[in-house]
Amino acid sequence: MTEQCDIGNRKCQPCEGGVAPLGAAEARELLAMLPGWRVDGERLEKGFAFANHYEALAFVNAVAWVSHREDHHPELSVGYRDVRVRYWTHAIGGLSENDFICAAKLEKLLVL
Repeated sequence: MTEQCDIGNRKCQPCEGGVAPLGAAEARELLAMLPGWRVDGERLEKGFAFANHYEALAFVNAVAWVSHREDHHPELSVGYRDVRVRYWTHAIGGLSENDFICAAKLEKLLVL
């Protein structure tokens, strides 16, 4: 499987369906590379807390940038100082490697 430092350097591949979602073992292996993320049913998700609303919205804008570049878009829930990010691949009705790639890219945003 992919090294932790590699998954966030990968590029999402177009997914128009016709492939099976990741199996539980494969998802667990990828999940181990993403501290704080969890799989909830068919979704990969994490909540992020910030010092204020401005920082939360700045993060949302950074997520939008990643989403645009990868052409893979999460569901976002935004509160005053918190953001919940949920990924899943709609075309296959479950998780794909793209979900984990984007999650890893979001983690990189927070270490800059």
